Amino acid sequence: MHYIILLFLSINLFSSTLNLATSTNPARLNPILATDSSSSEITGFLFNGLIKYDKDSSTIIGDLAKEFYYEDNTTLIFKLHKNVKWHDGEIFTAKDVVFTYDVLVSSKISSPYSANFRFVKSVEALDELTVKVKYKEPYFKALETWMMGILPEHVLKDEENLMNSSFNTNPIGTGAYKLYQLEHSKNIILAAFDDYFEGRAKIDKISFHVIADPMTRFLMLKSSALDVGSIEPMQFERQLSEGFFNKFDTYEQISRSYTYLGFNLRLEKFKNPKVREAISLSINRDEIVKILFFNHAKVCTGPFLPGTKAFNKDVKAPTQNIKKAKQLLSEAGYDENNPFTFEIVTSNSSAIRPYAAQIIQHQLKSAGVIVNLRVMEWQAFLNMVVFPHEFDTVLLGWGLSPTPDPYMFWHSDSDKKGGFNLVGYSNQKIDEMIEKSQSIIDRDKLSVMWKEMFKTITDENPYLFLYIPNSITAINKNIKNVTPSPSGIWHDYINWEKN
Repeated sequence: MHYIILLFLSINLFSSTLNLATSTNPARLNPILATDSSSSEITGFLFNGLIKYDKDSSTIIGDLAKEFYYEDNTTLIFKLHKNVKWHDGEIFTAKDVVFTYDVLVSSKISSPYSANFRFVKSVEALDELTVKVKYKEPYFKALETWMMGILPEHVLKDEENLMNSSFNTNPIGTGAYKLYQLEHSKNIILAAFDDYFEGRAKIDKISFHVIADPMTRFLMLKSSALDVGSIEPMQFERQLSEGFFNKFDTYEQISRSYTYLGFNLRLEKFKNPKVREAISLSINRDEIVKILFFNHAKVCTGPFLPGTKAFNKDVKAPTQNIKKAKQLLSEAGYDENNPFTFEIVTSNSSAIRPYAAQIIQHQLKSAGVIVNLRVMEWQAFLNMVVFPHEFDTVLLGWGLSPTPDPYMFWHSDSDKKGGFNLVGYSNQKIDEMIEKSQSIIDRDKLSVMWKEMFKTITDENPYLFLYIPNSITAINKNIKNVTPSPSGIWHDYINWEKN
């Protein structure tokens, strides 16, 4: 607690500071390389894309582009805002957009986001403020592709190794905030950018405190050392007093994310579909939601989120059936004398997932399956387990956009270094459906294909889809002008004020 008090005193030296927490050090503060949640969250304040979703996540609106339109079904035109400045004072131009594209499709980097640009034929600067993008064929996410943060050509044009560049810890963006201080495992402080093209943010600084332990983050929130923080359902139901709600407003909505248990399908032990189905039938997903979330979550039934055109409401979550699970394991050659054994690896960056792993371990005992658990620090988990594919199973989650892109997660081409097909899923039928779907612009036709993909993927159990948590956010009442929306609370953060 002394640490919290000292931290609280130190971070209030600024005239107005928004105090936040992140569970891990950001790996790279570079939008085209930010694959972990901490890096993605922080780069969102530092960089802009050409376009973005509106507050309802239903319409695409301009960001760095003041205007955009289709010249034909394979040609996009972006008209850029005048006098947008980089954090070092240089002027943003169309050349920066061309440069960012060239980097993304080059061999200099390994980024899962490069896949979004695979249908682009050319990107051309017609003048300082006009960009012309030609596609090889119509592409259903042609616009969304340009939500990617744009990089500064003048800073990086001579960079030989962007993967290990000093830019990744000393970024220059166009965002409402610029990097002020980076102390790993301590503080990342952002300062309002005076020349931001939409007007200077009203809060002077944002301080991200790197706090790995979820309980410490919760205690900091309760003590008002944090202004905004996430609350776990158990904390919300059992560990908050009336005094907390006098100081904080809370907002709850279903998150755009899900948690899954992913099998390493490259391993012989998981290639038998009977094994995967048996493990699925041994899990009681409703029990996990009830125990861990007090019903502030729902069972996840597949790879695309409810409320999107890709969601297949006809696919239901498996019901626990231990008898059938044992039968399938027996048919696969496993019994009491030769039990099926595997390891679940997850990270301590989430307060919930290690407990979910323990519940799954307990539930699988009923089917005679032996589960070993390993909980790791986030960066070690990513670098030693997830990306090198050194695991039996991983307990992980994905945050998804309102428009799903099955290619990134489910196409066999994405099973590569830096790709998001982490489990090595390969299905020729799915590959063909994904490839066909990507040139379809009609969202109703796309919906039919997505729903078929949803069922096919779910039936094969490359993941066991577990739960979609609700997002419960607490915001100190001394933060003014917060307007919740379907997209969350952050859409108008530059207008927030702190009393």
